[in-house]
Amino acid sequence: MRRAVILGSLLGAMTMAATVQAAEAKCETFGSLPDGSHVDAVVLDSGHGVRVRVIAYGASLQEVVAPDRSGKGANILLGYATLDDYLKKPQYFGATVGRYANRIAKGRFTLDGHEYSVPVNDGPNSLHGGTKGFDKVLWTIGAVKNGADGASVTLTYVSPDGDMGYPGKLTATAIYTLDARNRLTIEYRATTDKPTVVNLTNHAYWNLAGEGSGSVMAQKLTIPAETFLPIDKTSIPLGEFKPVAGTPFDFRQGKPIGRDIRTNDSQLLNGRGYDHDFVIARDVAKEPRVVAKVEDPASGRIMTLKSTMPGLQFYSGNFLDATSVGTGGQVYRQGDAFALEPQFHPDTPNQPAFGSARLAPGQEYRHVIVYEFGTEPAQAKH
Repeated sequence: MRRAVILGSLLGAMTMAATVQAAEAKCETFGSLPDGSHVDAVVLDSGHGVRVRVIAYGASLQEVVAPDRSGKGANILLGYATLDDYLKKPQYFGATVGRYANRIAKGRFTLDGHEYSVPVNDGPNSLHGGTKGFDKVLWTIGAVKNGADGASVTLTYVSPDGDMGYPGKLTATAIYTLDARNRLTIEYRATTDKPTVVNLTNHAYWNLAGEGSGSVMAQKLTIPAETFLPIDKTSIPLGEFKPVAGTPFDFRQGKPIGRDIRTNDSQLLNGRGYDHDFVIARDVAKEPRVVAKVEDPASGRIMTLKSTMPGLQFYSGNFLDATSVGTGGQVYRQGDAFALEPQFHPDTPNQPAFGSARLAPGQEYRHVIVYEFGTEPAQAKH
């Protein structure tokens, strides 16, 4: 009996050790900037078929490999093979965007009685932090860890007071963690020395059939949102919380992305497809909640997305125009990917009804995003 107990304890310890070692992190070199600065990368491996590469430029996801229903892996994230491509034709591929993700109307907002101007880079509006947002700077790689909770890398960037017109010295942190259950978690944190506005998210473009494989219009999307934010012709929200019921924006029961995209709906015309914020809730959550689920019938891949933020920007790849060649050597065309960006609602600094994106000294901004990767078996034919 005692031998059995000891043997069981040893087997348990070995199993625990295997679990601890299942997710691993490895450092690599990805390239160099024109000024000679090295851009490093960290590869996170779950040990169960999912592998992720994070590069220091833009604190960006550069690759996400996930298995299909037969166990065959493919890169399901749009991106570039070389650093030069990221520099020559920025597309926000997998990047951390900020200080304020999404749009600020006319590049202006008022905070505590002071008006601030930020660069206009999207028609009349400011997009994703301006002309040199967080996606176009070199972040510092800090801790790289392996452990029972997964493999992780921590990146930091200090944005000086006045950077792109935003007030306050902002210290931002991005922590990427991949665990043995094939869950990729991104935790964004930020602190400031002056009142400012902050909205950080990841701008990953996904194609669950594999990057460069063609259209995502047949992939099934579910978004548990009762309302969305209609936009004007420059993609700024009109201020209305419009019910999705009876509109092409109703994804509550799940449907192929392309089912209603060619509907003669003024909102789809304004966005040239889907490029709208869905209202998941009115407040920030303490723990991540499900904000979307995507299923690819062909490969069986499933991605469930969770976030603590109240909004989710869904973008159907409307402006991919065959001028970018991806990691697999294929060009990316309109509708070849989708983006799901959890965040504060667009233009919140100018629209109090959307809540507040204000961050004050002594407070900490925190946003947690979780991508859960899995598969479903093929449907039996009758």
